[in-house]
Amino acid sequence: MRFRHNKGLLAKMLLLLAILLVGGLTLSGCIKGLQPIGWSGVAVADGTLFVGSKEGRLVAINTANGSRQWSEPLKMSTSAGGFGCGPTSGGAGCGSAPGVAIYGTPVVAGDLIYIGGYNGRVYAFNSTSLQVRWVYPRENYLKPIIGGLTVVIDKVYFGTSDGKVYALDAATGDRDWKEFETGDKIWSTPAVSGDTLFVSSFDKKLYALDTADGSKKWEFETEGAIASTPLVYDNTVYIGSFDRYLYAVDATNGSLKWKFMGNNWFWARPVVFNSIVYAGCLDGKVYALDAENGSKVAEFDLESPIASSPVLVNKSVIFVTQGGKNAKKEPAKIYSLDTTNNKIKPIATIDANISAPLLADDGILYIHTADLTMHSVDIETRTKLMPISLKYVE
Repeated sequence: MRFRHNKGLLAKMLLLLAILLVGGLTLSGCIKGLQPIGWSGVAVADGTLFVGSKEGRLVAINTANGSRQWSEPLKMSTSAGGFGCGPTSGGAGCGSAPGVAIYGTPVVAGDLIYIGGYNGRVYAFNSTSLQVRWVYPRENYLKPIIGGLTVVIDKVYFGTSDGKVYALDAATGDRDWKEFETGDKIWSTPAVSGDTLFVSSFDKKLYALDTADGSKKWEFETEGAIASTPLVYDNTVYIGSFDRYLYAVDATNGSLKWKFMGNNWFWARPVVFNSIVYAGCLDGKVYALDAENGSKVAEFDLESPIASSPVLVNKSVIFVTQGGKNAKKEPAKIYSLDTTNNKIKPIATIDANISAPLLADDGILYIHTADLTMHSVDIETRTKLMPISLKYVE
């Protein structure tokens, strides 16, 4: 009995360590726990970058001249249930947070941009004016939204930290179907393939839901909580778990195809190219795996945790180490992995903490760091461009 108790305590301690390590979160000094800070990724449309800032605003950046535009700040709520300290009407639940944390990457669809906030609300902004078109819920708040939103055709899908999955009408923000309940927190972004919605949960399960009505098609259970976002490729769902395995699951029936164990958690979503899965791990390694059977083709030791989801540029996969908050206090390091010869080379370093997913557009790599800055690197020349502050300016 003592062994089982200690084993459970160890699991909780490891989970807390993961939050501190991956999120770059800092102790807020309050009894309740941690201060949410956000690690929004970057979206691009028609020469404009969109990112959720640490101040709780949607920021638009013109890629041609670097000019910026800010939305009104997201409003606070009294909800909690994500990282421990929820925002309140007077600031953060534990003192003075800079704004509502935004963890998910903005989604651009038509003339609207969608984001979800840690305050438990979904916002649709006009892409030109950054004025709010609609908010859900209209009154009150859901539990914190930590994963991103997925917008497909006319619906917005997302999960909340109390384990519920929602579907909204993308044009109006009205609820489309009754929420589906998992058994624990949802920190990931849902993925859609055809008429199936895939979402992971801290209850150790990957769910496949019908996009039309939210009914469950199947579920697949791992040995650990799941915080990573599913990747769907060639009728297979690839997902990392806190049990240190990367899983390949049949998208039709939820059966296991294969699993591969790393030396730590697979937090970042992998990419697949030419039937090879490229997966970054918190053990500091990138694993190249055969997409069909999971056999290891190659591995690359970057010597520092990889929390950001990589990006495919032409025939190269771009990875970045976390940097900033790791034990060695090293800068984040950017690498390019050539898929044609499995050669990896360094591109640049950034003296900051990076947990947000990467974005590449027109040969430029964009990186949102934890210090209210947008960094960019010319991938071909390996040149760092002028960083842009996301701090609000009146």
